[in-house]
Amino acid sequence: MVSSPLPSHEVHKTIRTFGWASFLNDFGADMIFSVWPLFLTQVLGANMAVVGLVDGVGDMMVSLSQAASGYLSDRIRKRKFFVWMGYFFGAVARLGYAVATSWPMVLPFRILDRSGKIRSSPRDAIVSDVSQRGNRGAHFGFLRMMDNLGAVCGIVASILLIRILPLRTIFVLAAIPSLLGVLLVLTRVRDLVPGGKIFRGIRLGDISANLTLYIVANAFLELATFSYSFLLLAAMAHGFAVRSIPVLYLIFTVAATLISIPAGRLADRFGRRTVLLLSLLLWSMVTGLFVTASGLTGIAVAFVLYGLHKGMLDPVQKTLVAELAPKQYVASVLGGFQLVVGLCSLPASLIAGLLWDRYGLTAPFVASVVLTAVAAGLLLFVREE
Repeated sequence: MVSSPLPSHEVHKTIRTFGWASFLNDFGADMIFSVWPLFLTQVLGANMAVVGLVDGVGDMMVSLSQAASGYLSDRIRKRKFFVWMGYFFGAVARLGYAVATSWPMVLPFRILDRSGKIRSSPRDAIVSDVSQRGNRGAHFGFLRMMDNLGAVCGIVASILLIRILPLRTIFVLAAIPSLLGVLLVLTRVRDLVPGGKIFRGIRLGDISANLTLYIVANAFLELATFSYSFLLLAAMAHGFAVRSIPVLYLIFTVAATLISIPAGRLADRFGRRTVLLLSLLLWSMVTGLFVTASGLTGIAVAFVLYGLHKGMLDPVQKTLVAELAPKQYVASVLGGFQLVVGLCSLPASLIAGLLWDRYGLTAPFVASVVLTAVAAGLLLFVREE
């Protein structure tokens, strides 16, 4: 086990391997996610509240799994085990989707699939540890770019395969890339944790007021940003045909892919908070377009802006958490951060579904604008350290 930073060639090898593993996993995942809301509503007969429940539970499991794996990774001095197991969980879940015949049958496999995020906190801790202030944002941006590039390829594969294969067969095929990701991590990544022994877990006293404020701001943002399924279904309500929905998801993913590395570099140069605030502005523009757009062009532009928002938000969000965390507890803090925002994701999607069912399409978007403004106001008081 390595207890000091790796040589530069090993750093590049580690970052590249994680990038390609992320590419493969997202290739398989987005073969499914691009048609996920259609599968739930049109194949399994779910209503909007059920869509919010299934996606909200899945998002909550993302955060619970990251919190648990981050804490355990610091505690037992292991990182790599959680990374390859996370990819394995995703592969098994996709096989489960293929045999599900009702939305309650999907729920346990959705939980397993999203529990695959046990990989994230330990992986991000390794990335943070082998990086420096001047390249940490770029490294996280590269990983996000490879995530999104894999998603683009997966969506294109889905668009092509859906014309010749049933959805359940596509779900089986989607398990294969994640299994390849497991092999990559097992054979090409060395375990890396901070030196020295940890005799206790992280405590509240280890978390600064500044970091606490940052976590609270992101909790409000999570309440504002419900599941992407609502955007795809809202596009259908605005007049997009069913066959166009994967294309809209592709537009979003391409935009996120293109902005991820530039966003990381901008954060390295101009500061993390500046880029985060810009991403919130973009999300506010997305919600505004869904409320006011009267044509298909406006909705298509909204998906471009949504991709730019996600491509900016995700890598910079993690970068700042890693830098504000106590060095010996980076994985634990990354996991705890995901736990807090994830606990907000279930009510966010569930309430959005209930608002839609009761008051119509615009209600969840109007509520989102208010919560986004609160998150932006809190971020203004966060200091970069």
